[in-house]
Amino acid sequence: MSNENDSAHPSAPPRSHGGDLRGAVKLAIVATTGITDLVEEMHRTIASGPGILGQPLSRPVRALTRLVYGPIRGITNLVGTSIDVVLSQLGSLLGESVPGPERDATLAALNGVLGDYLAETKNPLAISMDLRFEGRPLSLEPTALASAMPGATGKLLVLVHGSSMNDRQWNRGGHDHGASLAADLGYTPVYVRYNSGLHISTNGRELAAQLEALVKAWPVPLEEVTLLGHSMGGLVSRSACHIAALEHLTWLPKVRNLVCLGSPHHGSPLERGGNLVDVLLGISAYSAPFARLGKIRSAGVTDLRYGNVVDADWTDRMRFARSADLRHGLPLPEGIACYAIAGTTSKTPSLSRRSGGASLRDALLGDGLVPVESALGIHTRPSLGLAFPEDHRWIAMGTAHLELLSSTAVYEKLREWLDR
Repeated sequence: MSNENDSAHPSAPPRSHGGDLRGAVKLAIVATTGITDLVEEMHRTIASGPGILGQPLSRPVRALTRLVYGPIRGITNLVGTSIDVVLSQLGSLLGESVPGPERDATLAALNGVLGDYLAETKNPLAISMDLRFEGRPLSLEPTALASAMPGATGKLLVLVHGSSMNDRQWNRGGHDHGASLAADLGYTPVYVRYNSGLHISTNGRELAAQLEALVKAWPVPLEEVTLLGHSMGGLVSRSACHIAALEHLTWLPKVRNLVCLGSPHHGSPLERGGNLVDVLLGISAYSAPFARLGKIRSAGVTDLRYGNVVDADWTDRMRFARSADLRHGLPLPEGIACYAIAGTTSKTPSLSRRSGGASLRDALLGDGLVPVESALGIHTRPSLGLAFPEDHRWIAMGTAHLELLSSTAVYEKLREWLDR
């Protein structure tokens, strides 16, 4: 059994202007080189002649395009490397910067789209997961944690944001579900910040480990834990519970509630639509180069095609291949009160029972990003359906995806459920 301090996660180092600039330069190099590849491929395809004739000019054109576009790649990489070296030397002179909401939102969006690549290439723009209180990262060493949270209570609320977002964005329109639940029900809110471009199961595993360290270091006797996830955050929370069950982590038995706000348990048609565009663009030799642009989607985004939450849902599979829903199915965690809220932009409820009160149109449209049935865990295949009790499902009428974070009606439902 390891010591509590062994599992403590040090807070991430502060971001610097130099690091951000180096990260941006690396991305610019990759983007320029990638576009050069795309243009060269189009040039070669068009100039090689019709495919029906066997493209008789392909060899001379290939040689010509190599001469034209090769130096562009070389210059791009040389200049980029030089800039990166200079910025590395200037990093300490530029000093540490204080992140602001706009900068954090930009980094979160970038990580949502390219986060897996940023992490793989060790780009300084990659976000590392940490747990936060009042906007600051927490050290999970017991003494430091107690100092940072002198008013901690025995009721822990863990808030997990959605794709391409960050912990600051729980505050929307002057309202923060976490702060309000703290004031009304005595919770201590801890916010997760993570790289949403990584696989959901990767973030679930890391969240499980960090919650283990947090619970062991919690400064007062812990009575209960509630997980509140918005959008992808609900899937990450489910994945973390799964890992905790497999590894017999001590925090899982303390979880009393799991609430998912607009979480795409069975995916989002927007990601599936993007996947179809990839296939259609790849049909023609002339449009095939553009299919590369469609593949600028992170592992986290492609997980949202069907709602992958465990490694087996994506391991040894081509992320951009057109395929059916091959998920293994992960039931809701046992012994935990699980709740689901779906949004719909419709303001008029219907009589349909299958979608918990949403009409067919509303079920498909949902909150603009997530269909009602997906958010409520309803699926035509019993093995994939999530058994939320009927009174643990609720539809927020006239509420778009991000409005779930600021809706008074949504908050009242949260307070009602969590005050039981």
